[in-house]
Amino acid sequence: MSGEHASRRLVDDYARGDAELAADTVWALESHLETCAPCRSRLAASVAAGAPGIVALLDTVRAGLAPQLDKAVRAPARRYRPRWVSAWMTPVVLPWLAMTVTVTLLALLLAAAGAPAFLGTAPPVLLFAPVLPMCGVAAAWSRGLDPAYELTASTPRAGLPLLLRRTVSVLAVVLPALLVEGWLTGAMTAAQWLLPSLAFTSVALALGSVVGVTRAAAGLVVGWGLVVAAPAWDTGRVPLVLQPDRLPVWGALLALGIGAVIARRRSYSAL
Repeated sequence: MSGEHASRRLVDDYARGDAELAADTVWALESHLETCAPCRSRLAASVAAGAPGIVALLDTVRAGLAPQLDKAVRAPARRYRPRWVSAWMTPVVLPWLAMTVTVTLLALLLAAAGAPAFLGTAPPVLLFAPVLPMCGVAAAWSRGLDPAYELTASTPRAGLPLLLRRTVSVLAVVLPALLVEGWLTGAMTAAQWLLPSLAFTSVALALGSVVGVTRAAAGLVVGWGLVVAAPAWDTGRVPLVLQPDRLPVWGALLALGIGAVIARRRSYSAL
């Protein structure tokens, strides 16, 4: 890639089907072609000049399909959905986000009515706020929950860029809800859970490059529940790991997670 457009040599090699092109180069070029009309025009010209057999094949297929498409029954019109919604999140994640916000509202009502005695001074939402966003992240990139998973994974935009988009879309919904709840109840400060939440999310993405994001998120949630949440319920005190003096540790964990994601950025296209 050179400047804002692909180089002519790269386009020619791609049109010719050069087997020596690196996989990440092909991925980057295909992703660029989706949004660059001039490069698509150059690709069409290159294919016409260097691979006339492909042009003839496409013309034959088009001639055979055109009569069938004219007779085909049109699908019913779909509800309007902005184009950016499909680019940033999968439709199946919307119920998960609604569920997450509902759980947050229920925790708000619980805090307003008075926490149960067995929770002591530990606010209920504080115990699951650090791992709550991971549930949405796992749902946003789950093979079992997304019926179009295989189709999405085969597109040029699959991999880390799409995963980061969906992660940001989840955080943009969940974090404001938690911030509002903390402000309304005064039971927790953003410093207590925001940095741990981001750290857990980055670690889930990092581990996801090895075992899959869904498995990584589920393992972290279970580990948090057994090691931190359950003892906090038993003692009735705010966990030590959520005390303000532990923030540097969470910051270091966040940095390590981001570093691991960057180091393994090429592995996400094969998930």
